[in-house]
Amino acid sequence: MEKYLLRNIDNPDSADLDEYVKAGGYKALAKALEMTPADIIGEVKGSGLRGRGGAGFPTGMKWSFAAADPKRPKYLLCNADEGEPGTFKDRPLLEKNPHLLIEGMVISGYALGAEYGYIYLRGEYPAAKDILEGAIRQAREKGYLGDNILGKGIAFHLAVHQGAGAYICGEETALIDSLEGKRGQPRIKPPFPVNEGYLSKPTVVNNVETFANIPYILEIGANAYSRIGSSDCPGPKLYSVSGHVKRPGVYELPMGVTLREIIYEHCGGIAGDKKLKAVIPGGISTPVLPADMIDCPMDFVSMPKHGSMLGSGAVMVFDETVDLVKVCLRATKFFEHESCGKCTPCREGVGWMRSILERIVNGAGTGGDIDLLLEVSKNIIGKTFCPLGDGAASVVQHFIKHFRNEFEKRIDKSKVGASA
Repeated sequence: MEKYLLRNIDNPDSADLDEYVKAGGYKALAKALEMTPADIIGEVKGSGLRGRGGAGFPTGMKWSFAAADPKRPKYLLCNADEGEPGTFKDRPLLEKNPHLLIEGMVISGYALGAEYGYIYLRGEYPAAKDILEGAIRQAREKGYLGDNILGKGIAFHLAVHQGAGAYICGEETALIDSLEGKRGQPRIKPPFPVNEGYLSKPTVVNNVETFANIPYILEIGANAYSRIGSSDCPGPKLYSVSGHVKRPGVYELPMGVTLREIIYEHCGGIAGDKKLKAVIPGGISTPVLPADMIDCPMDFVSMPKHGSMLGSGAVMVFDETVDLVKVCLRATKFFEHESCGKCTPCREGVGWMRSILERIVNGAGTGGDIDLLLEVSKNIIGKTFCPLGDGAASVVQHFIKHFRNEFEKRIDKSKVGASA
């Protein structure tokens, strides 16, 4: 597949506006400004683009909800708070192709009737902040941002807001609260941000990669875009691959490519030619899969049918030497640390799971601990404001589902059946 999202990034000056324009940049914006906002939203709907942040909600549908709301002003927010362990797909866009993001946001702002946009950037990406702010200055100077974009009388203003390193702020309502200067905690929904978001005004929140797809849709047209990759979830997709593979990195591939193809064809197979043991396919919050379940198309519709989720497309690969009980514990520690504390099931339950897992890892586990873990996890799922608690509980459930024998081996056989 010819690269679009990552094209030109091998150019050492790819972040410069002139280099971006030489590679065809901002042509889609000029085309968009000759269209009506409704026509642009229609193209995005027709393309089948789904949000690339993890939820996979149809982008055009989200836009239409915000566009139909009469309240003004409207706001456009880019979720660049890439805090999911294993996820680094947005980083090359932010650091090496920032004008693609800017162009996508300007087009989106025009389509929605939003004149103000913010890029909520992960606090641990200081280099990206400098690059983005430099690109925004360039775009403003050349007339791609400001009060009179390309002389068409269209206004759109863009700024970068750097987060403070809270994973919870990747959830859109927590992101909005943080942007407003409040503690980053999720809001109850409804109302949804498309009607009551930033400053209680209609707000669209999309991921970096989602915005980066917008110019491509206008460049080739919705029909052509909809024929790329999976029919249910079309378009190019960035997959960040880490762990025990020979060639880790970020890969731009058609949506729906199988997990096996990603690992064995594009990434060269398992490092040291060891055996594959397990894969987390979409970031730490997505259910782990054993080695015999990797013939699954990586898209939002297919993955749930195969027992996991696409998530952010962050593929974490584990070879035969890995202690998966320790991986489960490490993931649970992360969720406990990053819980905002708003919901009792998440705040207390995840800590409880961590405590039980530590007991097992340290050799003090009892025969009832595995079932106790499952019972605690059931009392978290579906009972929290946001998906963080669900993610933590799901991690534990699926590690036990597929690798229960490893948990059992760590528990003293003499204690099996003993009270927890």
